[in-house]
Amino acid sequence: MLKNLFKPRSGVRLGDDLYAKAVSQARNPAFYTRLAVDDRIDARFELYTLHVLLLVLRLRDENTAQGQDAAQAVFDVYVSALDHVLREEGVGDVAVGKKMRKLGEALYGRMNAYEQPLRAGDAAALAEAIAKNVYADPQAPHADTLARYALTTRAALAAQDFNKVLATPAWAEV
Repeated sequence: MLKNLFKPRSGVRLGDDLYAKAVSQARNPAFYTRLAVDDRIDARFELYTLHVLLLVLRLRDENTAQGQDAAQAVFDVYVSALDHVLREEGVGDVAVGKKMRKLGEALYGRMNAYEQPLRAGDAAALAEAIAKNVYADPQAPHADTLARYALTTRAALAAQDFNKVLATPAWAEV
């Protein structure tokens, strides 16, 4: 019994690995140079959220317990990473809860704004949400390109075998 208690859970490691891959892709310099995303903490949050959502949607679309568990593991690691960042920034224990609630609301808001257009393949609606959230400018000239990138990535991930997604997600070129 104790052996099982202290055994590392594979879902956590899987979530860590997939989250790291999403963050690595979101940090691709092309987003900041070619697509003019501001290199600020809030814009990085937006790109991380978009990439985590793309992975979570693909994993959930698998419609298996393994897919659901993997999606939840990635999401849990992302939320934990947000908490960790707040603590690194010096936010005290009392204030972390309030800040996490605000971040959680923002996270769910973005995921809701992006999920339907991603599922429907609606580039115009996705570009509108991206312009508002990533660029903070309804007329952002690169929002259409970032929306097409997200839709292309969604298609590439959908075409990829589940185990390949777990090993190396197929991100589109930026």
